[in-house]
Amino acid sequence: MKAEVLKKRLDKSRPTTVTIQILEDVIEDLKRVAPLLGFSGYQPLVRAYIGQGLRSDLERLEGDTVSTLIARLKRHGMSDEIIREALSEATGR
Repeated sequence: MKAEVLKKRLDKSRPTTVTIQILEDVIEDLKRVAPLLGFSGYQPLVRAYIGQGLRSDLERLEGDTVSTLIARLKRHGMSDEIIREALSEATGR
């Protein structure tokens, strides 16, 4: 994740109010499960579930883009060593 995007996500002053409709029985299940998983209430658990799913999807989608790019670079004759070096520089690893 880019540093600027992460910095924006950590900004506590950004708006956070959203209303969604969730069935009452699901809310009751969330309320029951939240403390068992160490959450202070069901809303932090819902935020965790959303964040987890979002991160997973972003990683998968961004990973697909990187995989496609690597395959195309190889098709154009780019060596594995150069691709590894470029990825290492881009990710800071």
